[in-house]
Amino acid sequence: MSVQPHSDTASYVADDPETALKYAIQHVRGDRVQIVEGVIEPLSPSWDHENAADLIREQIGPTLRRLDCRAGSGDLDLPGSNNWYVPDLAVVPRDLVKGARALLPDQTLLVVEVTSDSNGDTDRIVKRRRYAEYRAPLYLLVDRQERTCTLYSKPGDLGYTEVHGPHPFGTPIRLPEPFDLELDTSEF
Repeated sequence: MSVQPHSDTASYVADDPETALKYAIQHVRGDRVQIVEGVIEPLSPSWDHENAADLIREQIGPTLRRLDCRAGSGDLDLPGSNNWYVPDLAVVPRDLVKGARALLPDQTLLVVEVTSDSNGDTDRIVKRRRYAEYRAPLYLLVDRQERTCTLYSKPGDLGYTEVHGPHPFGTPIRLPEPFDLELDTSEF
């Protein structure tokens, strides 16, 4: 699976619907959008939503430096599908981020999604399945509606083969190697 960068609109050729759709959403002016199973979804997270992602970013900060990684909400492409995700947080090796327009889930070390009222089932079901299919090694679901956290690991063809949770907010969540740390979820 590879991502074909489009650096110049003059040289762009829409040779298939997937490429055309993914190219179009990268050129939406103003709002950020993602594609989930072929449906374009605008992203407008609440402050409460952003707070959960920021609390995780703060806690993993020292580990990011040790691992020489970066954390952000950059684009993740799922080639061969009508999906282009903007995770709430993804941890990736620093050498992959400079100049990158989109990365692949298997290039991440951790993907975090924080549910919203409007798309909770997307994060719980669809994205969980797709992140496993595209081999994101760790997927942390912060479910604000259920007030739980679940860590999925060991991706396989039929989904993640290890599931830790759901654990109620306030229960520490252990992130395995290479992180080797416990997340405090009490303020989520």
